[in-house]
Amino acid sequence: MPDMLVRLYALPEGRASRLGPDVAIRRALAAERRIVVPWIEERFGTLWAGEAEAAFSSTPTRIHVALCKGELAGFACHDVTALGFFGPTGVDQALRGRGIGEALLLESLSAMRAAGYAYAIIGGVGPAEFYARAVGAVEIPDSTPGIYADMLPPEESGS
Repeated sequence: MPDMLVRLYALPEGRASRLGPDVAIRRALAAERRIVVPWIEERFGTLWAGEAEAAFSSTPTRIHVALCKGELAGFACHDVTALGFFGPTGVDQALRGRGIGEALLLESLSAMRAAGYAYAIIGGVGPAEFYARAVGAVEIPDSTPGIYADMLPPEESGS
């Protein structure tokens, strides 16, 4: 899976307001770490949970959460595996297709822009079409396997 590049100075504005009153996007608080990380591990695995742990280790945190009717619905991290990288990010399967992922993406990338970045890298992209449409991301040539090439495999449960 290739990496993609995003021009942070050209981000679209105002899409989070389309979510409706039941959904809120905000930066996670350090005190929420023990709620958010297990939620991520249960839905997305140990590797993404590990990256979320790293996102909680800075002040301010480098993880945004989506809440739907007060319940955790999704998350987005930045600056965890490498500085200038967006991800991982995920939305609960039952809530996909409502614009939550796009709102999390924009909120996290906006935080990176506010921190002084002009560009962000989305590492090991799955849905390239989504990122191209949502934020104008373009594929970085010869970026596969990228920074994740020598990563340890996730542990098997019960071992």
